[in-house]
Amino acid sequence: MSLKFKRFAAVLRARNKEFVRDKASLSWNIVMPMLLIAGLAFAFSNEDQALFTVGYVGQTSADSEFFDTRHIEFVAMDDLDSAMIKVERHQIDLLLDTRGQRFWINDSSPKGYILERLLQSNGIEGPYEKGTVSGDAVRYVDWLLPGILGMNMMFSALFGVGYVIVRYRKNGMLKRLKATPLTAFEFLTAQVISRLWLILFVSAIVYIGTDIFLDFTMNGSYLNLLLVFTLGSMCMISLALLSASRIASEELAGGILNLLTWPMMFLSGVWFSLEGSPEILRNFAQMLPLTHVIDATRAIMIDGHGLIQVGHHLIILAVLTVVFLLLGSRFFRWE
Repeated sequence: MSLKFKRFAAVLRARNKEFVRDKASLSWNIVMPMLLIAGLAFAFSNEDQALFTVGYVGQTSADSEFFDTRHIEFVAMDDLDSAMIKVERHQIDLLLDTRGQRFWINDSSPKGYILERLLQSNGIEGPYEKGTVSGDAVRYVDWLLPGILGMNMMFSALFGVGYVIVRYRKNGMLKRLKATPLTAFEFLTAQVISRLWLILFVSAIVYIGTDIFLDFTMNGSYLNLLLVFTLGSMCMISLALLSASRIASEELAGGILNLLTWPMMFLSGVWFSLEGSPEILRNFAQMLPLTHVIDATRAIMIDGHGLIQVGHHLIILAVLTVVFLLLGSRFFRWE
């Protein structure tokens, strides 16, 4: 065993022991997301929204009163195939293709039936060719689970790595480590590996523990899901290393970490979809790493997509990881 690996292993072992001995933090990382998922599952178990959602591909018909109907949310869809999946999953109640003069409803959706009658009463059902699809409704808790797991991963990575490194720098521990043969690369790598296995372990415990009671939808591969969370965790940890590379104040570190986490928590689709929101907001959300983690996770779990379909999310996460690591190593300082 080389001296370099011995130094790396020593730092890794010390960091793991530090976290495991902090039983309060370990318990909180496991119990909090489980309670959050269970509470929201109970709160929305009888969710019955009165608002209809209609997706459309093409342009709205100016001469139709249907598009002026109150209490219906009209959402523009870019791709017909992905919109059809949303009809199957009961995420939208009716899909209109104004270019091909067709519409689709889910044959098991009462909302779709009512919207079809509204089409008839507004006089545009006649020219449109009707189509039906079949599919089970996606429970809110099934849609929510990837967001909760991703949010817990984000907080564990950013605060569990970034805040800790700032604390080490403030109390002089990094200054003492600088006097040893330990290199910055060995130290940062140990931090990444230590937090990575911990995040994956906690996420697995949360998923298995809540799945026993709630029986989540899982139509994809668990190996693909593991790959997404591994890349997502590494990306978040790398972002934490970059944010804490030169900061020596815990107060400033807390402010910067909150500045990073709050936009991701509300704009990455943790709690609600951004469909129908302003385009500038959706474009900004695509710049956030948590967005790609959650979108890829939902695509695998709910839609059963493989690596090819979520490949662009994985590429973006990998590129961001490399960029954050390079910048973090470049700007890192011991004191």
